[in-house]
Amino acid sequence: MQMRVAVVGASGYAGGELLRLICGHPDLDLTVATADSSAGKTVGDVHANLAGHRELANLIFEPHSAVKAAQTDLIFLALPGGQSAAMAAGVGADIAIVDLGPDFRLADPADWARHYGGEHPGRWVTGLPELPWTRPLICNATRVAAPGCYATAAILALAPVVGAGLVAADDVVVVAASGTSGAGRSLRADLLGSEVMGSVSAYQAAGTHRHTPEIEQALAEAAAGTAGPGRAGPAAGGQPEYALAAPGREQVRVSFTPLLAPMPRGILATCTARLAAAGTDTEGLRAALAAAYADEPFVHLLPAGRWPGTAAVAGSNGAVLQAAADPRTGRATVVAAIDNLGKGAAGQAIQNANLMLGLAETAGLTSIGVAP
Repeated sequence: MQMRVAVVGASGYAGGELLRLICGHPDLDLTVATADSSAGKTVGDVHANLAGHRELANLIFEPHSAVKAAQTDLIFLALPGGQSAAMAAGVGADIAIVDLGPDFRLADPADWARHYGGEHPGRWVTGLPELPWTRPLICNATRVAAPGCYATAAILALAPVVGAGLVAADDVVVVAASGTSGAGRSLRADLLGSEVMGSVSAYQAAGTHRHTPEIEQALAEAAAGTAGPGRAGPAAGGQPEYALAAPGREQVRVSFTPLLAPMPRGILATCTARLAAAGTDTEGLRAALAAAYADEPFVHLLPAGRWPGTAAVAGSNGAVLQAAADPRTGRATVVAAIDNLGKGAAGQAIQNANLMLGLAETAGLTSIGVAP
């Protein structure tokens, strides 16, 4: 039985990647794709890479309001921050939603106010299935918020070693480089080819990047060994708000510096933290990662001595990891590579949708990258 899905915000990079993945999905049928300024254009006009799929290429982008009348089992929201809450408010509880935006990621209203402003919409189930407490929640949820791309890479790298008590959660440093597609498709002078090519630049440093509280939130839950949900009143649209009790949230501190790299897609996150357990060595760190991801189809620990690169996961929903301990400085280093449009956005959204709809988790997805 085909499951009917809609993509709201399908003209952007993440929305376009969703369309591409839905095209190749054995169990999903696209019913409507919406856009803002591109409404009225065809998919092929906006996404040249989809021109080879004639039916999809000729599909016309509808205005966002069209999703309200569409017959769907699940809606993907690929909208800028602050727009998903209003859209979700008009969707019945019988229709599942996966939000790729930030509106429902954070539990703490203070975090929301600091990084986004306005009324806090509430928190939905975190759509990162590889966290040990999330998969059963996703399977039973009708509202799921996929974490941000940087947050996904950092959390995958750090949650197992924090959860195992091998590193100190109050002394975490993340430096992550992303391709330019992570900034969206809007025209900006600082994203012009002549500005980006041949240059790597830092931005939104000193804890100001909005993915910082997502990373801290997940690491606090990992450190607490959280295994079950709590309820804390209604979120936007009358849907149940999801919360997890994470004692010690204030004891988690992440210094995050994002970098813009001259490539279209990919994230390489270098994460370091002070070793907390005496005698922890590289094999201990690797053992924690291996145990956490032994049965995961999309997350792979590389052989000892081989370090991640973004090209290995380009075009996929995969993540590759490596870890090492530095006894001289007493710090651990864990490096993760993902495709920011794959595991960091559209691929992860499809993975969540598969779980929510009772489909095979890997349906329509691969961990195999495109090379060269």
